[in-house]
Parts: sequence; structure tokens; C-alpha cells
Amino acid sequence: QVQLVESGGGLVQPGGSLRLSCAASGFTFRSYTMSWYRQAPGKERELVAGISSFGGSTNYADSMKGRFTISRDNAKNTVYLQMNDLKPEDTAVYFCNARGLGPGDYLAEYWGQGTQVTVSS
Repeated sequence: QVQLVESGGGLVQPGGSLRLSCAASGFTFRSYTMSWYRQAPGKERELVAGISSFGGSTNYADSMKGRFTISRDNAKNTVYLQMNDLKPEDTAVYFCNARGLGPGDYLAEYWGQGTQVTVSS
């Protein structure tokens, strides 16, 4: 049973910080690329950040560079997203994503249910 469970979302004032966590189980976490996506009301789901299987490479959407940091702990099967200097436009549901080779050598992709982040005064 593959599971990705996000946590850490909530209500925060502009300029504040939050740390999201995604706990993974049911697959070989260390072999998968992990990413965070977000979706705001009326908008398409967009990539926030990604990290390679061993953490050697990261990438960020331009609007998040310098404010957000993705990291992973393969011993804990967990990926994190540190969000600083939050802005109202960061308000969205944030989703955890895993991508890699699954059983039978097919490209597998898994999604969590999402966690709500609301930035408002």
C-alpha cells in the first residue's frame, strides 16, 4: 500500500514561515525523485520544487527561489519543504509527489492528498 501523507500546513501571516513534511511508505523511497506541487483556486497545479533520489540535485520554480527549500531524509522516508517569507499568493493546497521505476520496470508516479497553506493577515 503506497502512501504519501503531507502535514504541516496551516494559517500563517504574510512574511511568516511553515515547514511541510511528507511521510512515504510502500515503495523504495530512496530510489525516487520527490517533488512538491501546489494548486491555488482557479489555477493549474504547478511545480514548486524537486529533489533527486539522493538529494544531490534540487530545482525550484522561479517564484519560489530564495524563499523555499526542499530536502529529504532517506532514513526516515520523508521529504520536507521549508517555506519562508510567505506571501498571500502562496496560498494553495500543497501536494507531495514521488516519481520512479515501479514493479515491472514501469514509470510509477504517486501523489499525496495535499495539505492546505493559507497566507493571510
